Amino acid sequence: MFNYHDKPLIMGILNITPDSFSDGAQYTDKQAALQQALQMQHEGADIIDIGGESTRPGSEPVPAQQQIQRVIPVITALKQQTNIMISIDTTSSEVAKAALAAGATIINDVSAGQDDAAILTLAAESGVPIILMHRKGTPKTMQDNPYYDDVVQEVIEALYARINIALGIGVKKENIAIDPGIGFGKRKQDNLDLLAHLDRLVALSFPVLLGTSRKRFMGSLCAVEEPTGLVTATAVTTALGVMAGVKLFRVHDVKENRQAADVAWAIKCRRDKAF
Repeated sequence: MFNYHDKPLIMGILNITPDSFSDGAQYTDKQAALQQALQMQHEGADIIDIGGESTRPGSEPVPAQQQIQRVIPVITALKQQTNIMISIDTTSSEVAKAALAAGATIINDVSAGQDDAAILTLAAESGVPIILMHRKGTPKTMQDNPYYDDVVQEVIEALYARINIALGIGVKKENIAIDPGIGFGKRKQDNLDLLAHLDRLVALSFPVLLGTSRKRFMGSLCAVEEPTGLVTATAVTTALGVMAGVKLFRVHDVKENRQAADVAWAIKCRRDKAF
């Protein structure tokens, strides 16, 4: 079960990959990855999201065994030093099963079970929470001219379809969170429309995860080319997400987004108290 208490949760991104769009090759060494995870915890992360496969636009799939070789030593080392929640960022049931055995307690699947349906069965049988994300196409092709007539409604309908499949397999409702998939098969205007209507996603009554961290569509809005220059832009979306009722934020820069979430949460509490 997702234990959010009340305050929104910050999920720190830890990519054990050589080719992720923003931090590829920075944490392929186990010790460097461990230190980064502990630093994110120190800065206020509630969850560390560990992945061994880049899902940036144009990326190729990584075999399950290679993902396992990348992530399991880090999960094992992290569990030896802290009790922070760990999520496994994968679309593979084989990788997810190995990660759960090593100590992960959440599955974060950007395909929502479409790449490997067995991951939904694994979530049901193990009783762990699973995050279902909307993605149009595959990472290799998803940015090849994506198109929507009504992106918010289409994403909602697609997520509902995946939710119903997960429920049918036996995943408990309280163990499901959803993610609109900002940047995954979306144009700039689609990302903006989804951010403008996060309240409609929240109204579905499943915890919503928002993942905008350092994404390039924001750079086009504020004339910033390097993803690492989009920390402030990301924090703005975090604050807006908190005000809309989003419960999880997947970010590279924990300290700044923790601050944004905490201030926005205090404001939201005062606003809601007035009604």
